[in-house]
Amino acid sequence: MSLRAMAGSLLLASIPFFSVAEPAFDAAKAFGARPSVEDLSLSPDGMSVAFVAPTTGQGSVVYVQSLAKGPTRTLKAVLSASGKPERIAGCDWVSNQRLVCTIYGVTAASSILEPVEFSRVVAVNTDATKLQLLSTRSNSYTRGIQLGGGHVVDWLPDEDGAVLMSRLYLPDDHIGSHIGSSKSGIAVDRVDTLTLGVRTIEPPRDDAVAYISDGRGTVRIMGLRSRRGALGDYESGNVSYYYRKADSREWQSMGGVVGEEHNGFEPVAVDHDANLAYGYKKLDGRLALYTVALDGSLKEELVYARPDVDVGGLYHIGRRHRIVAVSYSDELSHYHFLDADFERLLASLTKALPGHPGLQIVDSSIDESKLLIRAGSDNDPGVYYLFDKKLRQLETFLVVRAELEGVKLASVKPIQYQAADGTMIPGYLTLPPGVDTPKNLPAIVIPHGGPGARDYWRFDWLAQFYASRGYVVLQPNFRGSTGYGDQFFKQNGFRSWPTAIGDVLDAGKWLVAQGIASPDKLAVVGWSYGGYAALQSAVVDPGVFKAVIAIAPVTDLPELKEQHRDWSDFLVVSRQIGDGPHVREGSPALNAVKIKVPVLLFHGELDRNVPIRQSKEMADRLAAAGVSHELVTWPDLDHQLEDSAARAEMLRKSDAFLRKTMGL
Repeated sequence: MSLRAMAGSLLLASIPFFSVAEPAFDAAKAFGARPSVEDLSLSPDGMSVAFVAPTTGQGSVVYVQSLAKGPTRTLKAVLSASGKPERIAGCDWVSNQRLVCTIYGVTAASSILEPVEFSRVVAVNTDATKLQLLSTRSNSYTRGIQLGGGHVVDWLPDEDGAVLMSRLYLPDDHIGSHIGSSKSGIAVDRVDTLTLGVRTIEPPRDDAVAYISDGRGTVRIMGLRSRRGALGDYESGNVSYYYRKADSREWQSMGGVVGEEHNGFEPVAVDHDANLAYGYKKLDGRLALYTVALDGSLKEELVYARPDVDVGGLYHIGRRHRIVAVSYSDELSHYHFLDADFERLLASLTKALPGHPGLQIVDSSIDESKLLIRAGSDNDPGVYYLFDKKLRQLETFLVVRAELEGVKLASVKPIQYQAADGTMIPGYLTLPPGVDTPKNLPAIVIPHGGPGARDYWRFDWLAQFYASRGYVVLQPNFRGSTGYGDQFFKQNGFRSWPTAIGDVLDAGKWLVAQGIASPDKLAVVGWSYGGYAALQSAVVDPGVFKAVIAIAPVTDLPELKEQHRDWSDFLVVSRQIGDGPHVREGSPALNAVKIKVPVLLFHGELDRNVPIRQSKEMADRLAAAGVSHELVTWPDLDHQLEDSAARAEMLRKSDAFLRKTMGL
């Protein structure tokens, strides 16, 4: 492995991403650059911050910044990963001197298998010593391949250096040896991150998929999956949850099943003091927040619901993950507060940082006296601040995207447009900076990925790049998007593709009808499902968009199902796509002859989400149909293309392609 601990101390100014900007602004390079800092976390005593910064390619470094006052405020690099294939997802503090970090990557296991994703959990001291693997270890006798390295279930804030972790056990056929084991499945272990001492809290189970603790070291909820198939080797997509009363070790059913065809209560957190679980359940076709008592009564209470949109995620604060709010998003994102003190705090901080409705508390010290805050907006990638409650001091810390400091960015406006059947479709309109009244401008429709996703009002590097180059950008939340309830979601963007693609096409028609876009300078760009939508829109109505750019797109729905046949999620993916004429009719690669406009494709060869052969097949079919096209690939990148140079190349090529196609 190329993962390694790093020793030494650096001055803040010596980090590459703090270098002076080049005189000539390179938009593709600036917008394509990975964020300067990611995954920030505050130490329990509030005196240090850990964060991840990019290096070359997909590489990363974990830095620890001391917050001590004066010239001794040091910056240390404590862990690095080359990105070939190991990458760093982020770190959190298990004590004031030790971090627990998640490492992940995608690798080609062999010439036969598809690329596979893997993760591991490690611990390292803040002086870059004592790097330890916390995930279970495999050896030549292990039966199976460990892909997932587990995750922290409870940070045990009252202890120093230990965590509760879910860990995967595989049988070890070391016959005749005391180290052999028949254990199989996911367990919960208490792991001492320094000594690697392990004590099993919950024994391994093959059907376990989730464990939730009370934040005090006790596992209170367990999720078990059901399987189907002749050998029971396919996941059904359904999960049943069980709980324990506070004074018992006996598991009891919470009742109901959670899955695509079931509306059971899905727990996501446990409140130790109130002895209840927070979770989601649908009310009138929309997700609502409920609590369920864990005292044996299973008394269910509605906490918050919306008549227009689903509720979103729970907002936690502090080392004990105290629940203070629940989010929801209509045109903008909001919080429904569950804690009055937190509501007053956030209101006060919002006044101190006007123009940043995206304000969020990222982390806090264990006593919640020191806070790490991120403030951003549609035209501000974000800035991190440090706030000391006792001193009432707010200090600027780090910017999220140093390459865009001082660059005028575009504002994003929530809009609605009418689909062909009269349904109002929400979306976000981004105008080129300085343009207030657009008239016959070149424009791009960017459908989001998913299909189980939606766009939000926020900074978007892809949309902002195109806006900086003079394009109007419309990001539609077409039907099939999540967040708006079952009626809007339909059967998802694959099974209900005629509706979803119709909404994407209507987004382009609306731009022209409003006089915003010139009809001969209108394109569609999409990533993942968005790439599918871009291609399929050109199949359905070749006259709307004059150019198509598809990044890591799904192109052949029957083939996509087959690509999952040897994986446990085959039934889930098959159900998502469905059966019938719509599957072939909804596959751009199988209908390439209907596409009449130039196509530009981008794809990483290590893409696990959408295998690269989907784009290769699309390119072959376009060639056979005589359609102008180009396929750009990268041998060592996956679905996200997390490489600044590759993203810059993609932006540069796509801009040149659009300008040539549109005659700009």
